[in-house]
This record gives sequence, structure tokens and C-alpha cells, in this order.
Amino acid sequence: MDSRSGAAPHPTAPAASGDPGVWRLTAAPVDASVPLIRHAVRDLLHRRHIPLSADRMGSLLLIVSELVTNAVRHAALLTPQIGIEVALTPGRVRIAVEDGHPYRPKALEARVEHTSGRGLLLVKIVTHEAGGTCGVDATAAGGKIIWAELPWDRY
Repeated sequence: MDSRSGAAPHPTAPAASGDPGVWRLTAAPVDASVPLIRHAVRDLLHRRHIPLSADRMGSLLLIVSELVTNAVRHAALLTPQIGIEVALTPGRVRIAVEDGHPYRPKALEARVEHTSGRGLLLVKIVTHEAGGTCGVDATAAGGKIIWAELPWDRY
């Protein structure tokens, strides 16, 4: 896919369904990348037969949307490509979004007068409600990786 038009999946994991593995995708830092990445992650998890309820899948896709949107809105000038990683381990799924901007955001309490800026707070709340964890790590190149890890549902 054209690097300015959206996601280009590059799987690097075993082929059997449900196996642990890591998949990396890249996307241009443009608005159109947000739904492309969200759909790519959803389709990957379905193909891998990851046991997620509709609610848990919705939470995970909301997190993906918020993280990719933040990278598009706040890091596009310093980021020619957004990196997305989906890592599956037994019982857990981890989503990480990497960009080239050095600013390390914090999930702050949103004020009533603010019309935006609630995305990371939402990610934090949704992640913790699902029994997961989230954080921000620096990259060797001076950018950042914002990640969230959720447990699979127990059926």
C-alpha cells in the first residue's frame, strides 16, 4: 500500500491460530490511517481466534483508535511513519504505537472547558477497567511508544 495512504501490515509471527507472536504495521501519519489500523488490528485478532468478547474487543479497538489518532495529531511533523505493534502472549494482547515525537504525554484529568485532550485519560481508564496496564516508553531514536496491554476474556 502507498506509504501516504495508510497501513501496510507486515506479519512476523507463527501461522497457527492462537499462537503467541508479534505483528508490526506501519501507517502514514494521516487521519485516514486511524480506521485502517483499527480494522487491521480487528481482522488480525479475528484471524488468530483470540478469545475477546464484543465488549473487550470494543475496548481494545477504542484504545487503538485513540493511540493512532494521538500520533497523527501530535507527532506527524516528526514522524514519517507511525509504527504499530500487536503482540500476543498467552492470555494477553499488547498494542503499542510508536512515533518520532519526543514529548511524553501524561493522561491528565480533563477539565470541563477542554473540548479535547481526553484520549489518553480514556485509554488509561478503559485499560484499567479491563484489568490491563498501559504506559509510555522512550525509543532509542528519541521518540516514544505508548502501549496498552489487556487480558483475553476467560470463557
